[in-house]
Amino acid sequence: MGYLLEGKLFEACSCSGACPCWVGHDPHGGQCDSLNVYHYDRGTIDGVDVSGLSLALVSRIPGNLMQGNWNVVTYVDSKATPEQKSAILAAHTGQLGGPLADFAKLIGEMHDVYDVPILFNVAVGSTTVRVGELLTAALPSDTATHGSPPRQVETIFCTVPGSAHVGAATDYRARIPEHNMNWELSGRTAVLGEFRFAG
Repeated sequence: MGYLLEGKLFEACSCSGACPCWVGHDPHGGQCDSLNVYHYDRGTIDGVDVSGLSLALVSRIPGNLMQGNWNVVTYVDSKATPEQKSAILAAHTGQLGGPLADFAKLIGEMHDVYDVPILFNVAVGSTTVRVGELLTAALPSDTATHGSPPRQVETIFCTVPGSAHVGAATDYRARIPEHNMNWELSGRTAVLGEFRFAG
């Protein structure tokens, strides 16, 4: 039956300034430590309703992201039932085809999958995400000269189609020692976009 998912994506990474991946360049410092949090405002996967749930992917990208070999740790919203969790993982690991399968091809190794509470809060002034007690990040709603948040549009690579608000993440932290993913960063690249994935 496939999937139809609509919602918001928050992404933060270790690169400073404009994300070099958007133009196909190597990440700053040679590797990228990335957090992608998908929140499904509404959606079904193989007939399973996943509305209101979230998924977080923490990735260590060893070089140019288009070359793949990403090392990924996965966090599924603890509110998900076993059926919902299985459906979400099937879609995001490429088993159901479509655009999410194209993204999944970049993953070299998917490590453990954990169930944790995921906060995804879009509010006036800031977007905040929290993945259990392990990851946090926030994106202030900076404005461009015309009064709206700055946007990137139709780049070579972006995890959301079309365009997304861009800015600098504050309090971007990860504490995952069992996978050697530990950092505490501020002022690094972040985006907030809306997605509609059909497969």
